[in-house]
Amino acid sequence: MAGILDLINGANDIKKVKPSDYNKLAEEIREFLIGNISKTGGHLASNLGTVELTMALHLYLDFPEDKLVWDVGHQAYTHKLLTGRKKEFASLRTFEGLSGFPKRKESACDSLDTGHSSTSLSAAMGLVRARDLRGGDEKIVAVIGDGALSGGMAFEALNNAAELKSNLIIVLNDNKMSISENVGGMANYLGKLRTGDKYINLKQTVEKALNNVPGIGKKIADKIRKSKDSLKRLVIPGMLFEDMGLTYIGPIDGHNLNELSMALASASKAKKAVIIHAVTKKGRGYRPAEKNPSYFHGVDAFDVKTGKNSKAKKGATYTDIFSETMLELGEKHNNLVAITAAMPSGTGLNKFKQKYPERFFDVGIAEEHAVTFAAGLALGGMKPVVAVYSTFLQRAYDQIVHDVCLSSLPVIFAIDRAGIVGNDGETHQGIFDISFLSHIPSLTVMAPKNATELKEMLCFAYTHDGPVAIRYPRGRAYEGLAEYQEPVEYGRSEVIYQSNTAGKKKNAQKNRILLLAAGSMVETGAQIHDILTEEGREVTLVNIRFLRPMDTELLKEMAASHGIWVTLEENVKRGGYGEGVAAYLFEQNLRDIRLLNITLPDQFIEQGDVSVLKEKFGFDPLSLTAHIKDFISHS
Repeated sequence: MAGILDLINGANDIKKVKPSDYNKLAEEIREFLIGNISKTGGHLASNLGTVELTMALHLYLDFPEDKLVWDVGHQAYTHKLLTGRKKEFASLRTFEGLSGFPKRKESACDSLDTGHSSTSLSAAMGLVRARDLRGGDEKIVAVIGDGALSGGMAFEALNNAAELKSNLIIVLNDNKMSISENVGGMANYLGKLRTGDKYINLKQTVEKALNNVPGIGKKIADKIRKSKDSLKRLVIPGMLFEDMGLTYIGPIDGHNLNELSMALASASKAKKAVIIHAVTKKGRGYRPAEKNPSYFHGVDAFDVKTGKNSKAKKGATYTDIFSETMLELGEKHNNLVAITAAMPSGTGLNKFKQKYPERFFDVGIAEEHAVTFAAGLALGGMKPVVAVYSTFLQRAYDQIVHDVCLSSLPVIFAIDRAGIVGNDGETHQGIFDISFLSHIPSLTVMAPKNATELKEMLCFAYTHDGPVAIRYPRGRAYEGLAEYQEPVEYGRSEVIYQSNTAGKKKNAQKNRILLLAAGSMVETGAQIHDILTEEGREVTLVNIRFLRPMDTELLKEMAASHGIWVTLEENVKRGGYGEGVAAYLFEQNLRDIRLLNITLPDQFIEQGDVSVLKEKFGFDPLSLTAHIKDFISHS
C-alpha cells in the first residue's frame, strides 16, 4: 500500500497532503531516514529532530522561489525528501550520488552550498538585501541551531540584522546539542528560556485561567500572547534577542506543526528580523539516537534493531593514538591543556576531559576564539593543544597568523581529518592545510608516517619552543615501517629506503628515483617503491616528516645522487610541499633534476569513499606508479 510519502515527488507536493495526515507523514519520513541511513551512514540524530520543523517550513514556503538557508546543512535530509530527491537516497554520500549537505547544483531548492557552522544568518541577510534591491517579494528563512549560534559569525549577523526594515525569519532549532552537548553563556541563556519554571508555570497558569473566563477570557489571553511586551518579557530578565532589536517568538514546541505554522504566519507580518525559538529533540523517534545523540550525529551503517555499527573496527585510529598520547603527556606535564571547538568526541579529547577536567576547555563552535584563547593560555605559561579537524581550522586562519605565530607562541595544533576525508564531501575534505600553513613564519608543520610517529611528534611538539601543527588523516592508523623509526629531530627528514648510490652504471644518477613522501603518503610511497624496485629501478624513499621547515640539507645531498624527484602529498598542488621543492630546485639552479609533483587536483573534491575517490583521481599506488613511469619515459 502506498504511503503518504509516496505522494511527494517534487517541490511543494506537501501542500497536497491533508492536515489529518501530517503526523503519518512525519512518521513515514522518520522510518525512511532510519532505514536508508542504516545502510549508507550519515547524519541521523539531527535529521530525526527536525522532521516537523522542516514540514512546517515547506508548508509555509514556495520552492524554489522562496529561499531556505540551512546552517551547516547536515539536518536537511527531510528538505531533500520534500523536494523530490527520495529516489536518490540510496546513493547518499557516495561518489556522484546525493550529497549529505545542501548543494545548489543538485537542486534549485538548495539556496546555499554549506557544511560549516554559523553561516546561515549572514547568507540570509545578503539574500534579504538583494531581494529588497531587486524589488522582489520572496520569503527568506534561515535555520540555525543553538550550537551554531555560539559561533562569532552568527552574532555579527544578528547585530547587523537588527537594522533590517524588511522581513527575515530566523528559526532557532534548539536541541541543546551541536555534535556534543553545548556549552557556554548562550547555551545557559537558552536553557533558562527553555526550562525556566517561573515562565512556564506562570504562562500555563495564567493562560489556563484566562481561557476559563466566559466571554472575554480567551480574547485577553490572545492579546497578551500577541503583545510585544508578552508574558515572557515580564518574567525573564534580559531578553537578549529583543534587546538587540529583534522580535522573539517562543520558545515553542518544534514538533508541533500547529504551533510552528502559527509562529511562521505571525513572523511573516513583521518588517524586521524575527527569531522563532523552536525546541526540538535530537534523535526523536528512534530510541538509540534519543539516548545517544552524539554517537548518532554522524554515523556509519548500523543495525536498526540494536543501533550498533555494522562495520567492525579495524585497529586503532590516528584519533585513538592522539587520545592516548594526550593522557600520557597530561600525566607527565601539569601545564598541558586541551582545547576543542564543540568536538571532544570527534577529536579524541573525551578521555582527557574525564581525567583532567580542570585542564580541558570546550569553547563551543568558535574556532577563531579557540586559537586566540590558546594564545592567551600560552602567554600564561600553559602548553595548549588545539584539537581540530583540518576543514574547520580554515576558519581560524587570521588567529593562527596574528595571535599565535606572530609571537611564536608554543601552541600545538593537532589537525585531524587531514587529506581526503570521504563521504562528507567538498566542505569537509582536509586538502588545503599544507598550503595555508606551510608559508607562515615560525610555524613548524609536521605529518607522521604511522601511529608510532604521531605519538613521537606530539612529544616533540611539547618540548618545542614555538607553534607546531601536526596533520594526520582520518581512520586506521598505519602500523607499517615500524622498523624504520629514527628519533624525531627538528627539521630533519627520515630516509626509509636508500637506493644503491654506489652503483657504477652509466647514467645511474640521472635515472635514480627519489620519492619524497609526506604523512599518509609514506605508506603509498612504500608500495610504489616496492613495485619500482622489483622492476630493477633504483629508488630512495624519504619520509619528509617536516613540511616546514624544509630539510634542504637532505635535498642538497640527494641532488648529487638522484636525477628524478617525485613528491607525494595528500593536498592540493598550489602552495603545497611539491611547489616548495620546485622553488628550491629553481633557486639552487638544479635544472637537470626532473621533478614530478604528485598531489590532489586543485579543485573541490566531492563526497565518496576514500578508496573510490583515490581511484577516481589516480591516487592509488598502481595508478601513481604508472604515472611516475610515464613521466620518466616522456621527460
